[in-house]
Amino acid sequence: MTTTKRGRPRSFDRERALAQATFLFWRHGYEGTSIADLTSAIGISPPSLYAAFGDKRALFTEVVDRYGGTFGAFMENALDQEDDPRAGFARMLDEAATHYTDPARPAGCLVISAATNYSPQTADVEQDLRGRRVANVGAFEARLNEAGARGALPAGTDPRALAVYFAAVVQGMSQQARDGASTDELRRVAAYAMAVWPVPSA
Repeated sequence: MTTTKRGRPRSFDRERALAQATFLFWRHGYEGTSIADLTSAIGISPPSLYAAFGDKRALFTEVVDRYGGTFGAFMENALDQEDDPRAGFARMLDEAATHYTDPARPAGCLVISAATNYSPQTADVEQDLRGRRVANVGAFEARLNEAGARGALPAGTDPRALAVYFAAVVQGMSQQARDGASTDELRRVAAYAMAVWPVPSA
């Protein structure tokens, strides 16, 4: 009697699965990505996906958290790693131009674009992403307040307005990247955007 030896089942690669899910949500948004899309890309069954990640909403939250520490980390790194505040914001915008147009990944920013369309049933997804974007504005404002305290901004500068301005530039660059703008075009946008930086008088 001949027996057939079964191959050892492959272990589940959770990081690879998260990467696949990230690209799907990034490209198609939360509502535009179905469970069937996710299981097909990851190569697992729906029960296995639920066992590994919970439901689609829980998976999306994990994806967005992971995005913030990987693809989206360049913003925080630029602001934290540059001693000069202006250099930090300039680096952030310049790197946004290259990150948002990288051909190896979907265009733009996942946190900006993943919930532009939503239904009443998924309004919490839009609210979560909105909260993350608002938190970014708060982080920009904190950096600008620090810059003002160090004398890197002239008296009378409105840190809140400047923070909202930089957030608007970043969000606009993300959408332009999704609409086909090139890296060079967005780098020029970044350079023009920095022309508004208030310079302390001598």
